[in-house]
Amino acid sequence: MLVDFSQPSLWIVIGSIIFNPLFWNIVARQENKNKILTKLAGGNPLYGCYGLALTIFSLGILRDHLYQLALADQPKAAILAYTEFKLLAVASFAVGGVLVVSSMWALGVTGTYLGDYFGILMDEKVESFPFNVTSNPMYYGSTLSFFGTALWYESPAGVLLTVLVFVEYKIALLFEEPYTNAIYARREAERANAGKGAPKAIASSYGSSSAVRKAGGDL
Repeated sequence: MLVDFSQPSLWIVIGSIIFNPLFWNIVARQENKNKILTKLAGGNPLYGCYGLALTIFSLGILRDHLYQLALADQPKAAILAYTEFKLLAVASFAVGGVLVVSSMWALGVTGTYLGDYFGILMDEKVESFPFNVTSNPMYYGSTLSFFGTALWYESPAGVLLTVLVFVEYKIALLFEEPYTNAIYARREAERANAGKGAPKAIASSYGSSSAVRKAGGDL
């Protein structure tokens, strides 16, 4: 048996993987429409964004912990013990880590953790590394980290969970990217109506919501 579906830890981590993007998308949209977090933060959108960032980051740490617990309960595949797969595991984890960390560095806290939904925007799209390599470095980096961990633990279940992570991120992008584009389109329309530019604000990824995002670390 390559995957033991009877293990509760497997279903717990599946629930965590599915929950996280649903949570941050629902909460961020509510913030954008009703300013719920900003109100809870005393009317300060920056503090509201920091609160959401801490929550998303904590959920990502919990998910990663649950992932490792689930892999420990799963059968191992002997073929994944070969040196070639170990090297691939290290490479995948390293590349994934670089994508995640460098994108967070390029975007900052508010850009990474849905600041655009709080009205914290910037004037131009972020096009430096790693966004000149892929438009969604947080999501692809997170997926590679999951994959590298699965290979390191010689776990077919981990590979299956990595596929789930990848598919869910792709689905999330179908909702996030158009919504984020609409936020910036609205800002540009307001600028046009006002006949003058808006002041600069804290950095965010223009036209892409994947920089979360993650999350949580999810990312």
